[in-house]
Amino acid sequence: MIVVGLTGGIASGKSTVARMFAEEGAYIIDLDELSRLVVEPHKPAWRDIVSYFGDEILTEERTLDRDRLGSVVFADPAKRRKLEGIVHPRILEAYGKKLHRILEKNRQAVVIADVPLLMEVEMEGSFEKVIVVYIPAESQMKRIVQRDGLSEKGARDRLKAQMPIDEKARRGDFIIDNSGTLEETRRQVKEIYEKLKMLEVENGSSERC
Repeated sequence: MIVVGLTGGIASGKSTVARMFAEEGAYIIDLDELSRLVVEPHKPAWRDIVSYFGDEILTEERTLDRDRLGSVVFADPAKRRKLEGIVHPRILEAYGKKLHRILEKNRQAVVIADVPLLMEVEMEGSFEKVIVVYIPAESQMKRIVQRDGLSEKGARDRLKAQMPIDEKARRGDFIIDNSGTLEETRRQVKEIYEKLKMLEVENGSSERC
């Protein structure tokens, strides 16, 4: 099995790229999805968050109001670190369990872990390769404003909370330029997936030697 990290900047199109890899045959582990599962009402992470941030970050249904919580933590680095300290260990535990289930099912799997803050939390060493989904920073700003209905200041706060996209691109093993058409992105995904399958074969051969 080969496990690859997929990351990028906010609004760079990671989810679209992940779906394309799934269509090629990769197993996808979405850490954003896991982050939502571990903070469901009355789970340990949920209780810790409510204890620290208060009931005002909850909806009427007692779920986390992600927009309200995001506004708080993106404007205050100390509170963002506190939230990460509560949530990240639970996400990693859930990730490990999911990875184990894939391994039991298919020992020759190509696994793509979609990790938005992969480089910010220094997880590069957890993966054999890292793929960065890239769009220019100006395009990120426009997409955040259009997609999330934020002001330019709100969009800038979210961008400042992450490593600059150009720095991520410099540190990645593979770069997918997602600023063009879907067809252009899909072509890059196919090329990288073929290379990952070759790496998996090479890894398997080395383990048998």
